[in-house]
Amino acid sequence: MNKNLSMGFSLMAVAILVILSQSLYTVSQWRQALVVQLGKPVEPAIHEPGLHFKIPFLQEVHFFDRRLLEFDQEPQEILSADKKNLKVDSYSRWRIVDPLKFYQTVRDENGAADRLNDIIYSNIREVLGQFTMMEIVSESRADLTLRIREQTNTQANKYGIEIVDARIKRTDLPMENSKAVFRRMQTERDRQAKQYRAQGEEEAVKIRSKAVREREILLADAYKTAQQIRGAGDAEATKVYADAYRQDPRFFEFTRTLEAYAKSLGKDSTTVVMEPTGFFRYLQSPNPAAR
Repeated sequence: MNKNLSMGFSLMAVAILVILSQSLYTVSQWRQALVVQLGKPVEPAIHEPGLHFKIPFLQEVHFFDRRLLEFDQEPQEILSADKKNLKVDSYSRWRIVDPLKFYQTVRDENGAADRLNDIIYSNIREVLGQFTMMEIVSESRADLTLRIREQTNTQANKYGIEIVDARIKRTDLPMENSKAVFRRMQTERDRQAKQYRAQGEEEAVKIRSKAVREREILLADAYKTAQQIRGAGDAEATKVYADAYRQDPRFFEFTRTLEAYAKSLGKDSTTVVMEPTGFFRYLQSPNPAAR
């Protein structure tokens, strides 16, 4: 009797432990839970970490990650607006914001990855297809990635997913497209070089013209100043001559005549004067009045 009673208590204890293990579950801080009864959700998602209860054997708990998840997509080929093939390598970061909608639409992360692959690829193809190859390769990609993220996020919200970031890692070109890009780049660089040379030549002409103009102004100012100084000197000399002439007109006339002789009669020259009068009057006597 005691043996059967002890065995009964043991079985009851085991049953209680099994029931408790099936009734209790723990939600970690980095997870969120959804309770499902017979395949249908019975309550909103549980976000609070800690110990929670459920109906044993009847209800099932599905856990979903609350952290940012990364989706690295395989390189895909897209067609640009100028009909050039591009191989685009992209990645995105996403998280589950509505576990109930997520469970009802894609079930788990594998299903979400398949759906994200289609959504992201279709939006990349749609957005980049509106731009030329040169715009995609050479221009800033900030606007492109922003448009891709916004459109992708709009579609992903239907599945309880939020796209936090979507970026293009790399854009590769087929060999024939690479040659076309290189030729285009070389042409563009040549055009820029010609433009820079033309601008430099224009600036050089402006600088030379300015220098010539300043030179002419400086020469004109210097000539003006020289003429003013020369005029002042001539006026001063005339004044001196006039003062000297007033003091002794005969001596002044004599010295001026001698200066004229020195200028008009060359060195080692012979001058025949028949009658030393007039200009040559001082050749015979320095006092023409005594003659």
